[in-house]
Amino acid sequence: MDTTLAALAAEALRFRDARDWAQFHRAKDLAMGLSVEAGELLELFLWKSEAEVEAARTDPAAKVRVGEEMADVLMFLLYLAHERGVDLVAAFHDKLAKNAAKYPVDRFRGSARKYDA
Repeated sequence: MDTTLAALAAEALRFRDARDWAQFHRAKDLAMGLSVEAGELLELFLWKSEAEVEAARTDPAAKVRVGEEMADVLMFLLYLAHERGVDLVAAFHDKLAKNAAKYPVDRFRGSARKYDA
């Protein structure tokens, strides 16, 4: 099975198109859907102690739920990238390079402070 980002995007688009959902995939709706799905992922951690979060790491059912929500986030991100014509791989590499310049290792290793702080 091909698991490149392009292959995943093509698979998601085939799924969408088979259901005639492209008509609903406008940028604002996809961005809102992405936020909703990210919220559903966050909900799995809401009100949990650090111990509970760590215990869930080895719980097969919890891993499935987290994976499902992460997959929903990825699907919406792929749909939004397609709708906006964004090459996610290129955008990722560009952003990583910008972050490397803003957060040089010698100044930020082990630090959570923001680059302008």
